[in-house]
Amino acid sequence: MSDIIGYARVSTDGQSVSDQIVQLKAAGATKVLSEKLSGARFDRPQLRKAITALGKGDVLIITRLDRLARSSRDLLNILHEVSESGAAFKSLADAWADTTTPHGKLMVTILGGLAEFERSLIKARTDVGIRRAREAGVKFGRPSKLTKHQQRQAIKLLDAGEPQSAVARLLNVDQSTISRLVARARGKNGGMPASLDLSGCQKARRTLLRSGSFGRGIPSGQRRRAPA
Repeated sequence: MSDIIGYARVSTDGQSVSDQIVQLKAAGATKVLSEKLSGARFDRPQLRKAITALGKGDVLIITRLDRLARSSRDLLNILHEVSESGAAFKSLADAWADTTTPHGKLMVTILGGLAEFERSLIKARTDVGIRRAREAGVKFGRPSKLTKHQQRQAIKLLDAGEPQSAVARLLNVDQSTISRLVARARGKNGGMPASLDLSGCQKARRTLLRSGSFGRGIPSGQRRRAPA
């Protein structure tokens, strides 16, 4: 025998679910689950219990759609779960939201199509905005810890055979920062050039120390002295 399970909700403790429970029982609900939580929350225990209790041929009923969801996307997600269990859904105050009838099923299908169309439009606008921003030179992601000058000098030191750990200490950054710099350089150049000798390494080191570039952008309390 099919069950009719009711779900009632109010947002605050100052409100009462009594009226909703009366309406749901009058509509034939054999069991009513209720809670006092915001409809914007996804983790509603009593709603989860109501959906879990549904079986094939059962019906989940509510008094109004806003008791169940705050957006069309949330509503469609919940209705999908109800449908997956083989149950139907009905809103007492919204005649079109009744999947126990062919007309109601059609309306929910149309709503789902509109929501999908809206989502595709949002994605398309977002993609266009990102592409235009990139064309305008906008950089996405976290800002680099090293200035362009520091990056060039670090590459020179690495080219001359200086270990990544030593370069990281000189610039007061984590070795992972230097590793990412190396990976980017290899990706652009197809491999790190090896055209510099030790004199180039020493020159780059002196340039960093003389210009005060090492440690730039690092809080003063975290700076370490550069090796002699």
